[in-house]
Amino acid sequence: MTEHSTEYGRIIVGTREQVFEKAAALAVAAYAATKAKNFTCAFTGGSTPQDWYRWTAATKALPASMCVNTHFTVSDERHVLLDSDQSNFGNAERLLLEPLGVPVEHRHPWMVAYEPLAAAEAYRRTMMILAGPGKGYDVCFLGMGDDAHTASFFPGSPLLENDGNLPFAAVDVPGKGWRLTITPAGLRTCGLIIVMALGAGKADALRRVLHDPFDPSKTPAQILQTCSDRVVWLVDEAAAARM
Repeated sequence: MTEHSTEYGRIIVGTREQVFEKAAALAVAAYAATKAKNFTCAFTGGSTPQDWYRWTAATKALPASMCVNTHFTVSDERHVLLDSDQSNFGNAERLLLEPLGVPVEHRHPWMVAYEPLAAAEAYRRTMMILAGPGKGYDVCFLGMGDDAHTASFFPGSPLLENDGNLPFAAVDVPGKGWRLTITPAGLRTCGLIIVMALGAGKADALRRVLHDPFDPSKTPAQILQTCSDRVVWLVDEAAAARM
């Protein structure tokens, strides 16, 4: 594996297997090092996390002690029921949390039964109790789309201009419906942020993040510059091809 220092965080490049191993190792190390009463870990959506869930469950890369003591959630969510195959938390639960035996009381989905604004507020209150006021996730997983979106910050998202300094929000994404998401302010309260981006389809987006003028409204993942000291990118050779 190779490592690069950038203004958007550390970038570690390896094979797909190495990226998966490193993602698990970073999360485990953060858990081992924390003194937090309630350790919180937030996953994300997309095909790469689902593949990583399957790999992690099969290899048992997260130790049993971490599985039973960590509070698991997702950093952003579609406003759909948990049994939908579009539900980020639903997929994490089915593919990882259930196989690893995570206690039900340590699984914290967004309250999608509520209307979006109420769901975001209810989630904020839950996380304030778990993590403490002004504190975000101990580990926050993110991905990056081909359009350079991350979490639910799509190009032109109003949250990139003004998130009200709230850690979580509901946002109506044109053509995609309502999303529930951590905000830029919320990211700045997190401990470790792990961004996984795999495949040739991410190469142009990663190049834009690193080399285009800073403009998160056009390249949303550039917002990670505001918390770069805690960001680790895990990318494979295909995604790193245009770095």
